[in-house]
Parts: sequence; structure tokens; C-alpha cells
Amino acid sequence: MAETKRIMVSLPNSLLEEVDFIVSMEKKNRSDFVKEAMKLYIREKRKVEICERLRVGYKEMSQINLTLAEMGLEQDVIELNIYEAKLTGCEKL
Repeated sequence: MAETKRIMVSLPNSLLEEVDFIVSMEKKNRSDFVKEAMKLYIREKRKVEICERLRVGYKEMSQINLTLAEMGLEQDVIELNIYEAKLTGCEKL
């Protein structure tokens, strides 16, 4: 097991009463409760950070995709004009 350190935490009475109620219902102790709560907080915090990085990444990729689509559309229009000019037998560029 990893090395443990003892810490002191100050809580408002109302919060401590809620913790003690949960601890008694789950037949655990305060230390286990605090460890689980801290792990849960860290896990959720990481999820939020990952979601934010994904959101930023998707936004950046949308700009890249828009630029590529516009470039492709521009080339398609050029090729369509060439094709139509060949079909009608006149220069239309």
C-alpha cells in the first residue's frame, strides 16, 4: 500500500453531519470517505479538462475542415466551368 500521511481538515458542522450520516449508512470511516471523495473529485476534474480540450480541438478542426472544403469547392467550380465550356464549345473561363 502507498505511503499515507495524516492531514487535518476543517469542515462546517452541517457538512460534517452529512458526511457522518453517509459514513454510518455505508459502514465506512471518515478517512475512507474523504479518500473516495477526493478520488472522485480528481476523476471528474480530469473529465472536465479532457472535454474542454476536445471542445477546443473540435473547434480548431472545424476551421481546418471549412478551409479544405472551400478549397475543394473552388476547384470544383473551376472544373465545372471548364467542363461546361467544352460541352458548349465556347470559352467561359
